[in-house]
Amino acid sequence: MSEEYRRNGWWRSETFLDDLKRHVATSPDKSVLISRRVADGVTDDITYAELDRLTDRIAHGLIRLGVRPGDFVAVQLPNRKETLPLTLACIKIGARIAPQMQLYRHRELDFMIRLTEARVFITLNTIGDLATAEMAMTLSQEIPALEHVVVIGGDGPLGSLDFDEHLLGDEPGDPQELEGRALGPDDPFLILFTSGTTGEPKGALHSQNTLYAAIKGYAEAYDLDDSLVIMTSQTSMHYVGLVMTYLTALTLGGTAVTADVWDPGLYLDLAVEHGVTLFYGSPPFARDISEEQAARPRALPSLRSFVSGSAPVPPILVERLNDTLGVRVYALWGMTENGGVTMTRPQDPPERAGESDGTVVDGMEVRVVDEDNRPVPTGEIGALQVRGAAQCLGYYLRDDIYGKSITPDGWFDTGDLARDDGYGGIRISGRTKDVIVAKGCFKIPVSDVEALLGRHGAIRDVALIGIPDPTLIELVCVVVTPSGQPPTLEDLRTYMKEAGVNETFWPERLELIDAMPRTATGKIRKVELRERFGVASG
Repeated sequence: MSEEYRRNGWWRSETFLDDLKRHVATSPDKSVLISRRVADGVTDDITYAELDRLTDRIAHGLIRLGVRPGDFVAVQLPNRKETLPLTLACIKIGARIAPQMQLYRHRELDFMIRLTEARVFITLNTIGDLATAEMAMTLSQEIPALEHVVVIGGDGPLGSLDFDEHLLGDEPGDPQELEGRALGPDDPFLILFTSGTTGEPKGALHSQNTLYAAIKGYAEAYDLDDSLVIMTSQTSMHYVGLVMTYLTALTLGGTAVTADVWDPGLYLDLAVEHGVTLFYGSPPFARDISEEQAARPRALPSLRSFVSGSAPVPPILVERLNDTLGVRVYALWGMTENGGVTMTRPQDPPERAGESDGTVVDGMEVRVVDEDNRPVPTGEIGALQVRGAAQCLGYYLRDDIYGKSITPDGWFDTGDLARDDGYGGIRISGRTKDVIVAKGCFKIPVSDVEALLGRHGAIRDVALIGIPDPTLIELVCVVVTPSGQPPTLEDLRTYMKEAGVNETFWPERLELIDAMPRTATGKIRKVELRERFGVASG
């Protein structure tokens, strides 16, 4: 398949280092990354020329620490200027980068560091209330492979290394030291661990070409070019933040804008100040942005698009974003394993983002199938499978698990349920493990019901889950975070009746909750809700 991908331009012979070199030659003084450090009150503005210099310095510093080709470098940081040059420096010396979400603690990090045998761990002394560097030092004492903990900003614990001293250094290194070490476009490069909503985290391994294919599909869908000024609510330790924001800006010659703390007011202010043209935010963050803009409106003349994904976009959110920001909203579906795969498009009606997760991008394929991998009839719910140029290389050291997700003809089982949206695209209906079988035989279109309930004035957040029940097989339970006066179960059933929803899909139980448990990307952790409310009331 690789030759087909190259022939169609989805894969290439160049790398992200070639992109950097090209932009340094044509626009060295253009900003590639603008990053706000909230606690310090500092905005780091990194040009393409400065990025090139930092990349070289860090590359030499990693070599001095003994990082060899093929080694992993672990990084746990908020959105900061160091992440992008660290990423490129790893490419330059033939190493691989292993970003770690800020929410990961000792247990998760221990698993991931042991799996990758990372030799270097780079972090801050603290991230929020967490003593990150101390935790990393403890890991270095427990894991033989982890030789160095490097702390950005100084004041690290005894035994840690200062980032400026050991990775940036006082003098440029010998250029010959870097000769012949760089990763090629097809070499394993980036490991991103799945959010782990259920089960053991899996490390999706990507090459520069699998990432480039996703960037290319994204850029072509929204006609992105070097005028792009992109901002996201997602962390740079995740696919959206690192690939769809930082590396997309780098590839196209655009600019990424971010901050190290999520604050919707700050992000909107930065969007105004720096002329952001595209904002990506999963539904919970998008709601925060809409509410902030409604409370304190700002003129956003440069903003052209708001893209939302990681979970189906409720119709009410599309309307509110359009009203408050005055821009088109687009829906996107994708995974850590393959980036953005389906997207609604500019030629679609504006409301489509609340009805569909879009049509497939160039270079990828999707299908919706039954238990025997046969296409389901139009409109029916089935398992969503994908394949194509942006698909990851596999799960690192877990060929057994990845192999179980691949069909004999090469389709990857995403674990998502979907149906045809009626417009040539797909609509996500939930996760395979989220499927609710009402009355023992009717599959509930979970996302559609959640979207309808999300319009109810008394609901801020909603999740539909199935509860084991000896008489019904599964009892339909709606979990609600109220907005003001909480609704009653009868309120919701009446609301659904008036909306013309089949009685089979009505909830039989209501649970109220102050806040939904979520992953770092905004997905509701339904496994936690099922564990909490999983006993049917008598």
